[in-house]
Amino acid sequence: MRGYPAQEPFSPIGERYHVEALRLGQGVVGEESAYGPDPYQGLLRFPAGQAASGDTLLFFHGGGWTNGYKEWMAFMAPGLNAGGVHLVSAGYRLAPGHVFPTGLEDCTAALLAVLENTSGRVFVGGHSAGGHYAALLALGPYRGRIAGCLPVSGVFEFGEGSGLPSRPRFLGADPANDAAAAPARHVVAEHPPFLLAWGERDFPHLIAQAERFAGLLGDTTRLVLPGCDHLGASYDTGRADGAWLPAALAWMAAQA
Repeated sequence: MRGYPAQEPFSPIGERYHVEALRLGQGVVGEESAYGPDPYQGLLRFPAGQAASGDTLLFFHGGGWTNGYKEWMAFMAPGLNAGGVHLVSAGYRLAPGHVFPTGLEDCTAALLAVLENTSGRVFVGGHSAGGHYAALLALGPYRGRIAGCLPVSGVFEFGEGSGLPSRPRFLGADPANDAAAAPARHVVAEHPPFLLAWGERDFPHLIAQAERFAGLLGDTTRLVLPGCDHLGASYDTGRADGAWLPAALAWMAAQA
């Protein structure tokens, strides 16, 4: 991607996702803006036009906290826009050059930029690492300004018992970050509603994490995406004939 500093080399699964996400979003053009000076501190806005309900979904890409671009999520825009929802895809600075809490601080700044420029409701969501950041935002100090949270195949636990095959490098050297970065450790009684989604064939440790997290949240909507693996769960968010898009549109419309 032009204009960005180099990222970590893609893993095979990351390369596959990069190619497919850009293919799915080919020809979908958003409005660029920045919320900070770094090239990764940018937003892509996809307005719903005359069909707009006034709702906005701020969505964060995945990539294991070390890869990813806001352009990846462009393929979500046509379906959401047709349902009346504005999409804003946000970038954030990546590890290993930037460790926790830098990425979360960027996502917070992106949220504030969106809140300052919309009069309607703002929902947050994300895929994988992006779902992790969305969940932290929805449990953080600005949770009262968030209408709902829609993590897809998110990460909610770190450290012992999380099931992660290795400790993510974005956590840095400080072991205290394992708890500080874990949404499951920050659940509060008053939080926005959650729509937790994951693929039927997703990574087993993420399925287990999502089920435990749902239990901690209490009255939470769960959505298992039929036939989807970890990458397929993301692709499903742009499919009008998939499970996530119609469910997400109906769920957002139903929130008080």
